[in-house]
Amino acid sequence: MMNVDTTFVNKTQYDDSALKQLNTKNIQDENLKKVCDEFESFFTQQFLDVSLKESKIAGEGTGSDIIKGLYTEALSRNSSGTFGISDMLYKFLSENNK
Repeated sequence: MMNVDTTFVNKTQYDDSALKQLNTKNIQDENLKKVCDEFESFFTQQFLDVSLKESKIAGEGTGSDIIKGLYTEALSRNSSGTFGISDMLYKFLSENNK
């Protein structure tokens, strides 16, 4: 019968706890970035709503308010993460969350 030295194999066994922590950290970072982008979108929409409140960009009357609302919502969602607000918020929250 042949004896096999397993000392090296036992010492280098794979420990997945570090990988689990890494994946959790990545998921948390992705979720934080998503929330920061959503906040920027919300902030931008509120800013545009106030800025265009007295504007006649979509005509007058109730229909114009609906069109302006849809316009500001679409514009804010499509520009989410482009003004730098979400980046600053993400940086602040990720640094202070340690």
